[in-house]
Amino acid sequence: MLNKKLLEILVCPATKGPLIYDREAQELISISGRLAYPIVDDIPSLIEADARTLDEQEAERLRKAHPAT
Repeated sequence: MLNKKLLEILVCPATKGPLIYDREAQELISISGRLAYPIVDDIPSLIEADARTLDEQEAERLRKAHPAT
């Protein structure tokens, strides 16, 4: 589990926008960038080349679940 303070500080390197922590998938998600950054051994990899691209359906589902981001 990631530290709550760390989550408040981290931003998407591509968009500089907020990230959502997906505990189940072990990813930090940028809805606006449609990117999901992996977390390996409790360490987030905020390298764009390591991120997977969210499809439009997944991005829309996350927008609805997290309207404030």
